[in-house]
Amino acid sequence: MNQYKKIMETIQMIDREKLDIRTITMGISLLDCCDGDGEKARRKMYEKIVRKAEKLVATGEDIASKYGIPIINKRISVTPISLVAGASADESYVAFAEMMDRAARETGVNFIGGFSALVQKGFSKGDKILIDSIPEALSVTERVCSSVNVGNTHSGINMDAVKLMGDVIKRTAYLTRENDSIGCAKLVVFCNAVEDNPFMAGAFHGTGEADSVINVGVSGPGVVKSALEKVRGESFDQVAETIKKTAFKITRAGQLVAREAAETLGVPFGIVDLSLAPTPDVGDSVARIFEEMGLGAAGTHGTTAALAMLNDAVKKGGIMAAEHVGGLSGAFIPVSEDEGMIEAVRSGALSLDKLEAMTCVCSVGLDMIAIPGDTPSASISGMIADEAAIGMINNKTTAVRVIPVHGKGFGEEAVFGGLLGTAPIMKTNPFSSELFIARGGRIPAPVHSFKN
Repeated sequence: MNQYKKIMETIQMIDREKLDIRTITMGISLLDCCDGDGEKARRKMYEKIVRKAEKLVATGEDIASKYGIPIINKRISVTPISLVAGASADESYVAFAEMMDRAARETGVNFIGGFSALVQKGFSKGDKILIDSIPEALSVTERVCSSVNVGNTHSGINMDAVKLMGDVIKRTAYLTRENDSIGCAKLVVFCNAVEDNPFMAGAFHGTGEADSVINVGVSGPGVVKSALEKVRGESFDQVAETIKKTAFKITRAGQLVAREAAETLGVPFGIVDLSLAPTPDVGDSVARIFEEMGLGAAGTHGTTAALAMLNDAVKKGGIMAAEHVGGLSGAFIPVSEDEGMIEAVRSGALSLDKLEAMTCVCSVGLDMIAIPGDTPSASISGMIADEAAIGMINNKTTAVRVIPVHGKGFGEEAVFGGLLGTAPIMKTNPFSSELFIARGGRIPAPVHSFKN
């Protein structure tokens, strides 16, 4: 009887509450593909990606069919391209991005991440070339995602990189202006980036990882909201306990899929990322969880506290359900990918400043936020600096994925489609950050980073 109850509960979570496995991501090391000849390097990289991931999509579909659990995305992450392409004499890495795009199409995955550079303490030649190549690379590819890490708790913040990324985001927006500057939706700037993140656009395969590995990202905001409906009016102690129990069930499904995928593909199982990742679909929203807790809308007073408790309870419940937990693990608050967040912005309940406050306690940062196309690059760099400071001081991953929508202003909307959703364009602060950003150099690491 107990087993039957569990089966029916799982069926309800899938059918009515939108439980799914958000992504199976195969990480692939390309370090053994380095070559002084860029063309040879790209050929070796393409062949390895296709060889390793040729059965990834079919395996995901087979597992979904076997267990009845939807697996929404199958993706690939690779070694940061600046590290591999840096061995070549190439002066542009756009051809490497095009190679990645072909490999993604050949294997059938919807995104491939790793057009990336790690510059928290300074730039190598390859880092500079890759960053300069990002705008064109994202304008000529469909499935490539890019990320740049500009700071961490142990090194401080590379403000030269912060300044540069403001310019890069603006150039990317212009080159993809025909599609509401969608290139910026595939570009994220990190502080404290992790090496085993299965989610895009920030996934890359870290140098400390195995040659190839399977990482899985779970989801289920709708399941959490449904569980909280049963404890309306109860104390926060009961709310936290309910979230923990629900997160355990969600993560258990991710562990099952991750193990089976790894065994089928013959690669090591890496981690399960516990993050609650919303979608634009009704019933799959993190913002609606806040409302179920008793808030009138996401963004009102109390939202940061609600998010802090949600993030912590998800981690506590999920950790007990998986062998290895990693990635970002918590709750995502991407505006354009969450129908409740979209409504909160449209109603005026949720502002950019409130979102920044919320990033102090969520699992990432300012995510999928559309801003006016005429926002100065220095203002965008200022947003990056603020988020990097939050991450550095609090020893957590933070990120910025903003889209300055070329030709559009506050009050208009950008439409990206699919999981990327629709973004109301949010108001930014009109005062200048230019002289601050122009200083350059490095913001030193905080004193509490010295723990050796």
